[in-house]
Amino acid sequence: MIISIASGKGGTGKTTVAINLALSIEQDVSFLDCDVEEPNAHIFLKPEIIKTEPVTIPIPRVDKTKCDFCGKCARVCAYNAIVVLDKHILVFPNLCHGCGGCTLFCPKNAISEIEREIGVIESGRAGKINFAQGRLNISEAMATPIIRKLSKFAFDSSTTIIDAPPGTSCPMIEAVKKSDFCILVTEPTPFGFNDLLLAVEVLKQLKIPFGVIINRADIGDKKVEEYCQKENIPVLMRIPFNKEIAMAYSKGEPMIRVLPEYKKDFQICFDKIGSYINKEVKTR
Repeated sequence: MIISIASGKGGTGKTTVAINLALSIEQDVSFLDCDVEEPNAHIFLKPEIIKTEPVTIPIPRVDKTKCDFCGKCARVCAYNAIVVLDKHILVFPNLCHGCGGCTLFCPKNAISEIEREIGVIESGRAGKINFAQGRLNISEAMATPIIRKLSKFAFDSSTTIIDAPPGTSCPMIEAVKKSDFCILVTEPTPFGFNDLLLAVEVLKQLKIPFGVIINRADIGDKKVEEYCQKENIPVLMRIPFNKEIAMAYSKGEPMIRVLPEYKKDFQICFDKIGSYINKEVKTR
């Protein structure tokens, strides 16, 4: 079973939910931190990193002795990563998505590919949890190739928890697209409600079952609750605005270790998800 935890915006408590859910499950668990631009689950889980693997993408290398500067490569590239100006050809590695189109369509076979490292995947164990995280190199713009490789990371676990990037753009979609269920973490504020609507529409398009956890549930207004009730979206859990939770977070401590009574709530949440997944399978 693959459960992803996502949010329409940053700062809603997505990583808090992912970490405490993983620690509360009484079975083999794998944890993938797919927020590769700023992974921070390791601060709380404190894994022992055993292996580090580079993530690369292929970029074009032009043999100017073969190139006739026809410009077909530039016309094929949707990202303007290769440009032909008169008798000059320029390659912009940071814009290249590694699709291989320029190599494929070059009529003179003047373009080959070289690998460029854009980040790493680090893996190890955090107690009973199999752990892996991606790290995008500083100045790199594309998180998706790292998330794609991280999502294929094979662990022999009955449950995989994915901490997805915030927002609703390509990195989030890449992280959640193979999930059996997605938890959307939100907060009862106008910003939280607006970005929840965006995330819900993404998951509907992807046809992924989902539910909502409302963090800091006793502040703000009731619009999130009313919307979930109207749209028949299950509210899996409500986490209060609690000073002890915030203090634990600031120290890098999971909330269930400071307030162990919440472990049962996360276990109930996990059981609800299992029921929703089984119901979804039966209706197909």
